[in-house]
Amino acid sequence: MTEPRAEDALTIGVDIGGTKVAAGVVTAEGHVLARLRTETPERSKSPAVVEETIVGVVRELMREFTVVAVGVGAAGFVDEQRANVLFAPHLSWRREPLRDALSDRLDLPVVVENDANAAAWAEVRAGAGQGVDNVVVVNLGTGIGGAVVLGGRLHRGRYGLAGEFGHMTVVPGGHRCECGNRGCWEQYASGNAVTREARELVRAESPVARVLHQAVGGDADLITGPLVSELASKGDRACVEILEDVGTWLGTGLANLAAAFDPELFIIGGGVSEAGELLLGPARTAFERNLTGRGYRPTARVVAAALGNEAGLIGAAALARETLPDREH
Repeated sequence: MTEPRAEDALTIGVDIGGTKVAAGVVTAEGHVLARLRTETPERSKSPAVVEETIVGVVRELMREFTVVAVGVGAAGFVDEQRANVLFAPHLSWRREPLRDALSDRLDLPVVVENDANAAAWAEVRAGAGQGVDNVVVVNLGTGIGGAVVLGGRLHRGRYGLAGEFGHMTVVPGGHRCECGNRGCWEQYASGNAVTREARELVRAESPVARVLHQAVGGDADLITGPLVSELASKGDRACVEILEDVGTWLGTGLANLAAAFDPELFIIGGGVSEAGELLLGPARTAFERNLTGRGYRPTARVVAAALGNEAGLIGAAALARETLPDREH
């Protein structure tokens, strides 16, 4: 029996976040044939427990599909060999040899990549960035993930750590970040920023937060980013202003990234981007206002990501496929 060529074979992509593990069987064209999702066990986010969760969902998918490799998008710093998670701020991984641990247990080739890099590669190959060679992707979730594609290739940096835009210091001495520093960009332009600002308004019993206050019965801890977006879409002024403020921070950061990378396109993904133009409109305004040399240079487009929550697993699966050697019929 002949083995399928790498470009024809099925691979599994796994997307690991701070609260979930999602996996899917993916074709070479980026179509997800089957998917599974499970929550990261709250009792422990130790490497062993998360590893066991990953192995479980992959084996479940392998019961129905023959796959040739597994790609894992991990929310953390992944080394240049795409093997070790050096640091994951939302999980307990510190220099974790994830690739070898998973490969030994699954008996398949495994590639580990930063989750934002994986999502960016999916958008370039099958999403909003198709046909564009110079792209910066910014994923707005609990924090900010980022990735850069230059000349049609994923730019990972010398040590595999490029694209950690969320941890650029934008306000020295500002809000404390989970990375250990203060004033990181993600503290002002992410899901955490949206919920923090909304909760502060409710706790202060601000009259402008009347609708928010009613929506959660006065319990600020019940406020989520999707709730703020929903109320903003219905016209609540306080929630609209929160998204405008976060969008302004986003656009200002994009202008700085344009100065560094000069991309043709910015793709904004992640859960917060589902606020749509309520966020992206202010972001474009701030981007154009703060762009170095504005009026005398082309302005990069700023668009929403196309692949939604599945971008990470689609990109991880694609990267796994692309590391396989060509197979002869």
